[in-house]
Amino acid sequence: MNVGLRIPPMGREMGVEGVIEWAGANGFGAIDLPRVDPMLKKACVAAGLEIGTVDWGVGGGLLSKDAGKRRKASTAMQKVIRETARYASDTRPGVVFVVLMPDDPLQDRAESFDILKKVYPKILDCAEKNNVHLAIEPYPGGRPGYANLGCTPETLRAVFEAVPSSHFGICYDPSHFVRIGVDYRRLLIEFSDRVRHVHAKDTEILEDGVYDFGYIGQTFGSRYRYGEGWWRYCIPGWGVVDWRWVVARLEEAGYDGPLSIELEDHRYTGSPELNQQGLLAAKAHLDSVL
Repeated sequence: MNVGLRIPPMGREMGVEGVIEWAGANGFGAIDLPRVDPMLKKACVAAGLEIGTVDWGVGGGLLSKDAGKRRKASTAMQKVIRETARYASDTRPGVVFVVLMPDDPLQDRAESFDILKKVYPKILDCAEKNNVHLAIEPYPGGRPGYANLGCTPETLRAVFEAVPSSHFGICYDPSHFVRIGVDYRRLLIEFSDRVRHVHAKDTEILEDGVYDFGYIGQTFGSRYRYGEGWWRYCIPGWGVVDWRWVVARLEEAGYDGPLSIELEDHRYTGSPELNQQGLLAAKAHLDSVL
């Protein structure tokens, strides 16, 4: 395992190539890319970085009720899979970062699941042929629908039963499980054989916020940029996740990929300098665990 990162907000000012160069110069081992092409692959090699994941880039079309949108999204996704295979790191298979999100944020999850059963077998057939894995992001979606699949044990079990390919896995991000009340430890044990990538992000539970807003979140304003008043995302070491326990269980499961820092912490937003401080603080904590 090593400490990697997902492109942080400072990518807007620095560009993807600039973030790659900065990450390499500061001792990171891998980077998650929004896309992959010969120039970005070359930049990663020059910086000494593995490619952690490549974003799916398809949006909600794969789970749309519109058959035309689904066909277009399927073609686009298979292209992403083939490109990921072409430029994957030499040491491990390519991984595509996937969100099981419908284009309608209020679409019923059971409806989305029925669509997934029709669409994803073809996607996974392409992934298997190209030795690429898909890693499901457990972000539940936005209020009030929370429409995404793959963020709870219930829906993960259903997805893997319907599409049992070993190339279909999860991006283990304990921060999302904490905020929706799912036991992040028990989930990792249950789905340890499905971990294809890890996002290093934490969640702090704010007891005063639980009192003020309950678990339904704020009605007026926004206490934090990344949160709902009673919880907030933060860098590892500032939330409730026990990263020593997580790393130990990942090692036991044979995971050897990156712990990819996803910077969503209000204390480190607003400028590239703050982003860099947050990334380095998170890296220091994870390095101490590793």
